[in-house]
Amino acid sequence: MSFMQRYLKTPDVCNKTVFTLFLMTNNVKPCTTSLKHLHSCRYFTTSANIKPVQQPIDKKLSKIMPSEITSAASPLTDKHGRVHTYLRISLTERCNLRCKYCMPAGGVPLQSKSNLLTTEEIYYLARIFVEQGIRKIRLTGGEPTVRSDIVDIIAKLKCIPQLENVGITTNGLMLTRLLVSMQRVGLDALNISLDTLKPQRFQELTRRKGWERVIAGIDLSIQLGYKPKINCVLMRNFNDDEICDFVEFTKDRNVDVRFIEYMPFSGNKWQTEKLMSFRDTLKIIKNRWPDFEAMQNGPNDTSKAYKVPDYKGQIGFITSMTEHFCGTCNRLRLTADGNLKVCLFGNKEFSLRDAIRNNCSRDDLVALIGAAVKRKKKQHAGMLNLSQMENRPMILIGVHKNNYYSTNASLLNSKSVNTSAIAQLFLMQTKQMLKFYCTDSKKQGLTHIDNEGKASMVDVSHKPITIREAEASANVHVTAKIVDLIQSNNMKKGDVLNVAQLAGILAAKKTSDLIPLCHNIGITSVKVEAMLDSENHLVKLKSKVRCCGQTGVEMEALTAVTVAALTVYDMCKAVTHDITISDIRLTAKSGGERGTFKRI
Repeated sequence: MSFMQRYLKTPDVCNKTVFTLFLMTNNVKPCTTSLKHLHSCRYFTTSANIKPVQQPIDKKLSKIMPSEITSAASPLTDKHGRVHTYLRISLTERCNLRCKYCMPAGGVPLQSKSNLLTTEEIYYLARIFVEQGIRKIRLTGGEPTVRSDIVDIIAKLKCIPQLENVGITTNGLMLTRLLVSMQRVGLDALNISLDTLKPQRFQELTRRKGWERVIAGIDLSIQLGYKPKINCVLMRNFNDDEICDFVEFTKDRNVDVRFIEYMPFSGNKWQTEKLMSFRDTLKIIKNRWPDFEAMQNGPNDTSKAYKVPDYKGQIGFITSMTEHFCGTCNRLRLTADGNLKVCLFGNKEFSLRDAIRNNCSRDDLVALIGAAVKRKKKQHAGMLNLSQMENRPMILIGVHKNNYYSTNASLLNSKSVNTSAIAQLFLMQTKQMLKFYCTDSKKQGLTHIDNEGKASMVDVSHKPITIREAEASANVHVTAKIVDLIQSNNMKKGDVLNVAQLAGILAAKKTSDLIPLCHNIGITSVKVEAMLDSENHLVKLKSKVRCCGQTGVEMEALTAVTVAALTVYDMCKAVTHDITISDIRLTAKSGGERGTFKRI
């Protein structure tokens, strides 16, 4: 029997293989010698309709599969082919418990509210993620139910078209008070953290009282028709003596108790001796219930499902440490302070909050998300390495933490990741360097650096001479008083619009003197328009540059509107400094290897 045949002997592995092939080809037919062994697998056939013979894939999963098939160019598809359809959003870093494995004994410093995502920012980002392919959102924390607007947040998320499932992970303390309202607005799923069935041990572990309220919340959720998932972190010599008690808990309750391997996070004093592995746990259960049997798992399930025959509930094992499931991971995480984590165990984060608050366009925000997802590693570093890595405490999946992102030339080193609306080139903030994602039709990377990372002008001698055009725009937000002075041409320094227009034309011609690595191009035409929008208190600037040469004129067009905008500021600053320059962007280009670009 070949390795492939042995590998495909179990329904779980087999179905995951089918699903992967389905994503890749949408037609599971053998195309290599290795794949011919699939014919001998007794759990499925290789027909175009992918109809299993003995172990049919769950009907519900079959319905979900087509909606998860996304082009490899999708921002939510990583370089390993994993399609991300599940987003976990942290609503707060605050919690009303102090669990030992989650939070350091001394607690954590809380950020000011201004550093956290607002409700509107959460909703805005959720809509963008759903538009790109997210179909399931789970609200986490901290403890999400400490948010006074938790019911309103769920209601608003449920209004997003194409979002199929909204769930919540909670410690259960507030369920008896909030669950009916949350169900009324559409809450689909419920995860409840409970690590012991002993009240005194609960208080020792969480440093708080409340075990009875959690049990009451679980029972209420069952009465309301939910099948709650009970998350239990197992720790050797602490609660491993309750393994069989939790299994017995499923006898009369329709719950899914999931044993989670103890994971290393900053501040939880993780030790290998505390780890209770999946195999050790399974052995304990089978000693008492020999007929404890495996169930079929979905292609993206993190939990290995088991069940005692005739029990209402089931048991699951989340084996993050001993048998990782990185290969089928479809999850992303958004922290309370707006950082995108593509891996729970990764210490690299991408600030979507900073992007939004720096007026990053929607397209650039999607590009940033795509850049982050493309950086997702094939798997995490392993439990021994993870224990040595700096990462947020589990509770602070909702709090800001500066981390340097070490990468290649396509992402610059900095403390935070961001994009800008300025053609995704570069920006500086007072406190942070920002990273930008640069795309190329043939390769990804920055073209103006050499193999050693040093600045280098691109050699364009091999490129054909073609007609090239570029257009750019910018806005200058001014006050009503400035509008009146411009309209009446009473500004002390003269005619603002005409001077800005001339400054823009001159700047386009001087671009190579201002931008170090730009070529000195023989421009054939420069047009700059400066228009006053009195109703919106705006000076609108547009440029169009044309040349016949071997490289483009995007920088010339951008320089024209930028300098024109600065000229408006200079001529009006004597009236007030309440002037804002925004939305400097390339709006169109044509000619050259990369073809035509048009901003919609």
